[in-house]
Amino acid sequence: MKNLLFILFLLIMENTAFAQFSQEPLPYAFDALEPSIDKATMEIHYGRHHKAYVDNLNKAVAGTAQEKMSIQDLQKSVTAQTPAAIRNNGGGVWNHTFFFNGMAPNAGGEPKGALGEAIKATWGSFDHFKDEFKKASLGRFGSGWVWLSVLDGKLVIQSTPNQDNPLMPVADIKGIPILSLDVWEHAYYLKYQNKRADYTDAYWNVVNWDRANNLYVKILK
Repeated sequence: MKNLLFILFLLIMENTAFAQFSQEPLPYAFDALEPSIDKATMEIHYGRHHKAYVDNLNKAVAGTAQEKMSIQDLQKSVTAQTPAAIRNNGGGVWNHTFFFNGMAPNAGGEPKGALGEAIKATWGSFDHFKDEFKKASLGRFGSGWVWLSVLDGKLVIQSTPNQDNPLMPVADIKGIPILSLDVWEHAYYLKYQNKRADYTDAYWNVVNWDRANNLYVKILK
């Protein structure tokens, strides 16, 4: 009996020894964002895609210096020499966590506070801002992300391919994100099929503007 328990212990340790990064729980139920983001999509997006990024990242960083980093510091450490498995899966973990936390039930509407004022000052109106954000969404060929970021104290709309983000030194664009939109097809295809424009429009119904405003104010301090 003792030998059996010891073997089970070794098996558990073998499967968890590299589990440095974990999947952050969703701050809402899978169906909380309906009808804009449907339950089935959230279950697959979080339960399969995001989980796979976490699992694959833990395998990729095992025995490396990145194994002891925070997920945010890992993004800031990416160089041209970083293995693709770490860059892609690390980005997948951070990007999805940021995206999921940037939405909320009973949210959406127009941003208020400092961020709302900054958006109007930068783009003239909230509607114009949404138009420019939508252009970035539709203009991203293939899979990627759209970001509202702060760069040199100013708001910018940015887009990155695959699982890159503005925190990565090797990314084509730089900045500190305050909200994001996942435009990989798995984020919307079950409900919207190939209609990325409709998905982008629906996103404004669930954006957590309070969180985005808090991030914006914190960055400017």
